[in-house]
Amino acid sequence: MQTSLSRFILVRLLQALPVLFIIATLTFFMVRLAPGGPFSGEKKIPKEIQANIEAHYGFDKPLHVQYVRYMGHLLRGDLGPSFKYVGWDVAELIRRSFPVSLQLGVFALLIALGLGLPAGIIAALHKNTAADYVPMGMAMVGICLPTFVMGPLLILLFSSGLGWFSPMGWYSWRDLVLPSLTLGLYYAAYIARLTRGGMLEVLSQDYIRTARAKGASTSRLVFVHALRGALQPVITFLGPAMAGLISGSFIIETIFFIPGLGRFFVNAAFNRDYTMVIGTVLFYAVLILALNLIVDIVQAVLNPKSRLE
Repeated sequence: MQTSLSRFILVRLLQALPVLFIIATLTFFMVRLAPGGPFSGEKKIPKEIQANIEAHYGFDKPLHVQYVRYMGHLLRGDLGPSFKYVGWDVAELIRRSFPVSLQLGVFALLIALGLGLPAGIIAALHKNTAADYVPMGMAMVGICLPTFVMGPLLILLFSSGLGWFSPMGWYSWRDLVLPSLTLGLYYAAYIARLTRGGMLEVLSQDYIRTARAKGASTSRLVFVHALRGALQPVITFLGPAMAGLISGSFIIETIFFIPGLGRFFVNAAFNRDYTMVIGTVLFYAVLILALNLIVDIVQAVLNPKSRLE
């Protein structure tokens, strides 16, 4: 098992290298072919000064020469300087802003799990009753309601209406509640439905019926016999979900004015900050690949019968 697991991790890491190369290449040419540039802002710059700036950053060279030069820096771990935030490297901006996005994602994940798992378990134990229809109906509403709609609605109700929480900023725990809830509710809906489906499938198995016939209590059936197998689809979902909670916070950070990496990425796209866009995309790509790998390993540990291929 240990050898198989090590081989699986090595294969996945080797597979990730061409994926990252393709992502870096596509992102490089897409941002360079987009209209405008990092120095073509509203304020008019004299042509001589703009030419000197472009020469300093190598923009006067042919595109393929710029690409080779950038990839060479990338192989050395250099993401380059930010063109919008003068004096800052892209790596420094990521190090400063990502902890905010990570904190938002972790709290949103806790909300998603804290609401989704109990709702799915209760719905499965009370199939085709009000205890099933109500949480599953709410879950369907949560799936259909995008975060850019949920966020303003929560601000309107809990901030403007009741005055309980702050509508923007990142200075106290009150600022953390609404953005975390906005992200967490969306994923809680998926987790609830996946948990219900997994529980219903496991509860129909012969060993569960045998345990019930022997007089096992409902709590023992759920937490000892059924939950481990029922969580398999949830664990599969958690890989992209965790990546989505962290990287999908672009809109949330913009709505709530949170100084996270997502907001830096949005500003970089508007300002044609080439290196910031490419560096952020690559960082999130590595994060998604790592999270999916972790989920695959956890699945293998929870289900020893599964084969790592």
